[in-house]
Amino acid sequence: MARHVIHVGLDSLDDMGRHFIDTWRRAEQGETIEPYYGLDFEDLGTLLATLTPKRWALLRYLHQHGPLSIYALAKALQRDYKRVYDDVRLLTESMLIEKNEEGKVLVPWDEIEAHIRLAA
Repeated sequence: MARHVIHVGLDSLDDMGRHFIDTWRRAEQGETIEPYYGLDFEDLGTLLATLTPKRWALLRYLHQHGPLSIYALAKALQRDYKRVYDDVRLLTESMLIEKNEEGKVLVPWDEIEAHIRLAA
C-alpha cells in the first residue's frame, strides 16, 4: 500500500515555479511521475505563524487518535472550542487535515515531513 506523505517546508516562489515546470516537462516526455504532496511557505515567519505549537499538537493528536468531531478534539486537547474550530478551518484550507463523510476531522497523511532549509 502506498504511503501518503506530505512535505512541509520553505521554498521561494521562483523555486516552486521551477519545480512545477520541471515536473510538467518530465511528464510531457512520458516519464512516470511519483505523486508529491507539498505545502511550501515562502518564509519562516509565515510557516511558524501557520503551524503554531498548538496546531502541531492538534495534528499529532488527530494522527494518533483518528477521526474526531471538533468538539471531541477541543475537549481532548483541553482547548476552547472556537480556537480549535479556527485551527481546524485553517489546517483544512492548508490540506493538512480533512473532514470525512461523517463530518469528523482527520489527518489523511501517514506522515508529515518538515524540511526547513534556510538560505545562507
